[in-house]
Amino acid sequence: MTTSLRSKAISGASWSLAGRILQEGFTFAIGILLARLLLPDQYGLIAMATVFIYFSYVFVDSGFGSALVQRKHCTQADFSTIFYVNLLISLVVFAFFYFLAPTIAVFYNEPELTRIVRVLAIIIVLYALSIVHLAIIRRDINFKLKTQIEFTSQVASGAIAVYLALKGYGVWALVWKVLLNQLFVNAQLWLRNHWLPSLEFSTQSLKEMFGFSSKLLISGVLDRGYQQIYRLVIGKFFPARELGLFTRADQFQKLPSQTISGSITSFSLPVFSKMQDEPVRLKNAVKQTLGVVMYFNLFAMILLGAVSRNLILVLLGAQWADAVVFLQILIGVGLLYPMQLINVQILTALGRSDLFLRIEIIKKLLTIPIILLGILIGIKAMLAGMVLGSIAGLYINTYYTGKLLQFGLVEQIKVIGKSIFISLLMGVIVFLIGYLAGAQIAVGWILLLQLVSSFVSIIVLSKIMNVTEYLEIKEILTDQIRSFLKRRK
Repeated sequence: MTTSLRSKAISGASWSLAGRILQEGFTFAIGILLARLLLPDQYGLIAMATVFIYFSYVFVDSGFGSALVQRKHCTQADFSTIFYVNLLISLVVFAFFYFLAPTIAVFYNEPELTRIVRVLAIIIVLYALSIVHLAIIRRDINFKLKTQIEFTSQVASGAIAVYLALKGYGVWALVWKVLLNQLFVNAQLWLRNHWLPSLEFSTQSLKEMFGFSSKLLISGVLDRGYQQIYRLVIGKFFPARELGLFTRADQFQKLPSQTISGSITSFSLPVFSKMQDEPVRLKNAVKQTLGVVMYFNLFAMILLGAVSRNLILVLLGAQWADAVVFLQILIGVGLLYPMQLINVQILTALGRSDLFLRIEIIKKLLTIPIILLGILIGIKAMLAGMVLGSIAGLYINTYYTGKLLQFGLVEQIKVIGKSIFISLLMGVIVFLIGYLAGAQIAVGWILLLQLVSSFVSIIVLSKIMNVTEYLEIKEILTDQIRSFLKRRK
């Protein structure tokens, strides 16, 4: 990377990671409070409704957000055109779900879903109003602003949700949390980003970007459909409580995997895109990104698997104990998620949305037997199938990366080999501590001992093994601290 680009990338990564940790950490804490105040059945209801709402985001965005980020030069006409297109689509989708709400309630046999879906559908329009602003922030790699906006919105909406739960609003505490969070995000984006749409519309810009975004739209439909189909099936064929347990286990699994990968890869697309004509530089940047992301992710996911039972019992209580098995199986999905995401972003940065689409079609066809497993055998069989599907998906993703960048699966595993070894060893140590302690010590103290030993183990093992990613992270943190101290003087 050039010095300026590297500086922006490190700054962007630092703010993005810090923001993700703050945001997800606070969201997690709020989730713990709400889980103790609400029942799995109520979480199941909100999950049933959001299956459809979040799926509609793909159509509202239509891939244009990524098209704006990937485009080398954007004009005011480009931004305004996409803004109006997104807004128009969102209004149509909102009306569609408003009238479809009773049918969704009948589908799940949950009458209360009619009102819930209609209120949540407002988020679709609010989301459309944020797409271009977020694309501009991503283009500028201004993740300090993005971090501040998202964190303050989570704090405000989370605090209100807890208050509503304490007052007995039940599932509506969760509904208002989702709605108010997007409203607060929008208000800050429009006040602090200083971009406004102008009265211009370029059909030429729309045609140019649609050639790229259309393939992302189709692949996005497949990917979001893949993410939501499991909740749809569980909600339809199993009690709401089972969906609530799955949703909470999935949130635990996604906390480390998507926080870590999302914080790094959120800036990697604009950075990778600037190197699309320089394959050697791009490959080196991908290696560094993959190494750092997987160093964190392997540690976090294996630790989560080792402490899963004690963690859920301490944080959520015995009423959520049945979620432990779901979480332990889903660990396999979270382990591979960042690698999948990075490989997908390579194709997007290179402008190969055609390959992106082809991969998504192949991967999503694999979900058909997995869903049948769930319906015929049970939820646990379906979750095991999800893990196998993730492994197959990674192989497919890395096949094309190997062709385009000479950086296939074997070479990627070599990059993270040391991280795999030390994380597995750490996991064994942490598990044995919990197993040997048994019932002799309170669960809370066992969990604390496991967490402390995990951090000590990973640092010691990283130093002994001379792990490159550990040294790079240590250097970056040291530089950031020095820079902060200088500014304070």
